[in-house]
Amino acid sequence: MGIDNLSVDELQQQLEELAQSQADLEHALAQRKQQAKYDLAQEIKGLIQEKGYDVGEIVSLIGARKKRSIGAKKSGSRQYTKYVDPENPGNVYVRGVIPGWMKQRMQDQGYDSSSKEDRESFKANFLQVLED
Repeated sequence: MGIDNLSVDELQQQLEELAQSQADLEHALAQRKQQAKYDLAQEIKGLIQEKGYDVGEIVSLIGARKKRSIGAKKSGSRQYTKYVDPENPGNVYVRGVIPGWMKQRMQDQGYDSSSKEDRESFKANFLQVLED
C-alpha cells in the first residue's frame, strides 16, 4: 500500500511517527557520542597513568588551553563540577535546572528534587564526577 492511498489523517500520523523516530535516533546518537567520548577519556587517562604520569600535567600540555581542574567546567572565572549518571554516561548534569532523568532517578531513590540537601546527597551517593 503506497502513500497515494492514505488519508490526510494517516499521512499526518506517519509524519508524526517519523518525527518521533528521528527524535529518538538523535537522542540515541547524542548518548552514544557522549559515551564514546567518556570511554576515550577513560582510555587516555588509563594510558597516561600506566606510563606513570600525572593526568593533570599531561592535560596541560594538550592544545593551547591552560590547565583546568579535573571534574570542573570553566565558565568565565567559575568552575562547575560535572556529574555523570553511572547507569547512563550520556546523562550529564553540570548546574542549573535539574534534568528530567535526574529528577526521575532521585524520585526512584526516595529523594526530593526540590530539597537542596537531598540534591547534594543524591549527587554524592548516586552520581560520579565526570573527569574531562
